[in-house]
Amino acid sequence: MTFLDKYSTMHLDILKEIGNIGAGHAATALSKLLNKKIDMNVPNVKVVSFDEMMDMAGGPDNIVASVFLRIEGDAPGSMFFVLSLQQANTFIQQMIGDDSFSFGEPPYSELALSALQELGNILSGSYLSSLSDFTQLSLYPSVPALSIDMVGAIISFGLIELSQVSDYAIVIDTAINEDEIIQSESVNGHFFLLPDPTSFDIIFKSLGVAQNE
Repeated sequence: MTFLDKYSTMHLDILKEIGNIGAGHAATALSKLLNKKIDMNVPNVKVVSFDEMMDMAGGPDNIVASVFLRIEGDAPGSMFFVLSLQQANTFIQQMIGDDSFSFGEPPYSELALSALQELGNILSGSYLSSLSDFTQLSLYPSVPALSIDMVGAIISFGLIELSQVSDYAIVIDTAINEDEIIQSESVNGHFFLLPDPTSFDIIFKSLGVAQNE
């Protein structure tokens, strides 16, 4: 039996529901931060290989904005939040009130980097809080590391230790929308949740969902 055969649509539906609840918490926090109504939802959750993960982020040579952190506690793992540079520009412009800002080339302003890191903090913290509430597991994030780099370099850096023992990630798509902007201008990112190998089973067991036999 392959790794993917162990997990059904029920497992992913549960993770999607947890993601949507986390998105609701994150939307509330972002609304307060930006002083405007923000809606967030999780349109899709799936399990993918590392190669598929890089393809979803535009390929190994694509330059993106990323926040990486380790998940500590009962079910350790790693988490990336990845945005295209264009989407990162859109969000940072809204946060700092500067329509001219761009991640076109370094050096980047400390204010913009702080804003991007705060976005990562809010989103990852909201998702982990929801996962902890559902599973009753103790989960907490490390200090996030911010990168503007090629997808391959970012993911390789985050997986130096993990890549020897795990081959799959849970992808949680995230859509961030403002009431007054059109859909095409919304900010869409990917969460890549990479539980350590034993953590997959710990998470699903705590949710009362067994592996497929």
